[in-house]
Amino acid sequence: MKKLCLLIFMLGMFSYAQTADEAQLRKIYDVSLTNAKGYDWLNHLSNQIGGRLSGSIQAQQAVDYTKSQLEKLGLDRVWLQPVMVPKWVRGTPEFAYYESTPGLSTNVPICALGGSVATRPGGLKANVIEVQGIEELETLGREKIEGKIVFFNRPFDQKLVSTFAAYAGCVDQRYMGAAEAGKYGAVGIIVRSMSSRIDDLPHTGSMSYGDTPVKDRIPAAAISTRGADLLSTTLKLNAETKFYFKQNCEQLEDVKSFNVVGEIKGSTHPNEIMIVGGHLDSWDLGDGSHDDGAGCVQSMEVLRLLKETGYKPKRTIRVVLFMNEENGLRGGNEYAKVAKSNNENHVFALESDAGGFTPRGFSLDCSDANFEKVQSWKELFEPYLIHLFVKGPSGADIDPLKTSDMLLAGLRPDLQRYFDHHHAANDTFEHVNKRELQMGAATMASLVYLVDKYGVEPTKKIKG
Repeated sequence: MKKLCLLIFMLGMFSYAQTADEAQLRKIYDVSLTNAKGYDWLNHLSNQIGGRLSGSIQAQQAVDYTKSQLEKLGLDRVWLQPVMVPKWVRGTPEFAYYESTPGLSTNVPICALGGSVATRPGGLKANVIEVQGIEELETLGREKIEGKIVFFNRPFDQKLVSTFAAYAGCVDQRYMGAAEAGKYGAVGIIVRSMSSRIDDLPHTGSMSYGDTPVKDRIPAAAISTRGADLLSTTLKLNAETKFYFKQNCEQLEDVKSFNVVGEIKGSTHPNEIMIVGGHLDSWDLGDGSHDDGAGCVQSMEVLRLLKETGYKPKRTIRVVLFMNEENGLRGGNEYAKVAKSNNENHVFALESDAGGFTPRGFSLDCSDANFEKVQSWKELFEPYLIHLFVKGPSGADIDPLKTSDMLLAGLRPDLQRYFDHHHAANDTFEHVNKRELQMGAATMASLVYLVDKYGVEPTKKIKG
């Protein structure tokens, strides 16, 4: 009889907890959808400030603006964390064409890759050799590559449902293409834009020369997907087609910038820190609304939503807007370095850096025990059509914090349209839907609430 009574009591307590959690999530979503601030913050970041390349005036304006908005939320503390960041400038707009026969040219939309050197002042013109990836360079050898522009034209794999997997399958040609092609005497590279969409918008992104001496570095640029298809077809008809491009970019000395940090102090476990964040910098072709203005304002919203719904967190909850994710990851690394030097105990981190589209769930980098704990909350998310809880990577800026005890998570929106805008001129405010953005913010706040309330599972120590 006692066992039966205990079982009934436990079931009753579980039901109460579920009801209380359901009510809290309902409040979070209600406030996010009816009293939004994130969309207005994004409007200002996008339309009043614009693209926020690390080291730029716009990046500093974004630091000042987001700090002021966090201060208006009445958080317990708001501060700037200094970090030295690279300063690369694009210069005057790039220009390119291909010449199939002397005097007959076709213009091609082009943009320099972030970190690239410039062409010589008069531009670069040479024959083109098309490859599908870095591995082909060795097969072709110096004899066929020297003195030419290497055209990397491996497209997204359209069979892959995950557009991030498709991106991962070809981004190496953008990132290391110049370093590798230069070893075989190439004079420059052009890369098919990292997108599954066929259009006239080139997509920029970071690249690296590795340990290539400065004097041996060759210019690198991306051309639009439609331009890539046209050039590829032309080369099949005439292998002697020449390509011309001119770019004026420059790498300057590092400059001082900041991560923007705000926190609500925990009521019972203030030394256990939970963070939520995105990266404040963006590329310069668009205004960085999806990548990653959306993630920044969603992260700011998490703290506002918890305050607005009257929730008092047990643990300290921070929002961190990281600087320089796009071309250096300096902000994420600096935050982790300072946290370690201060002996801070981070137990949870959540990042939003996949656009402001309809949220689907989370990718979780954690122990099996913590994964099972998050899985146990799936029913609470189902009314909001959140169903994806998978093991996988979390986010570039929070990954340096990782320990065996931590629970790291990345918000996973619907990704089918993300690479239509990624690093391109159409990553702009009008392409972000307010309701989708605010659903993402509420989904993040809900996970933060549940992790704060129930804690994380420590790693079991094996006795030796």
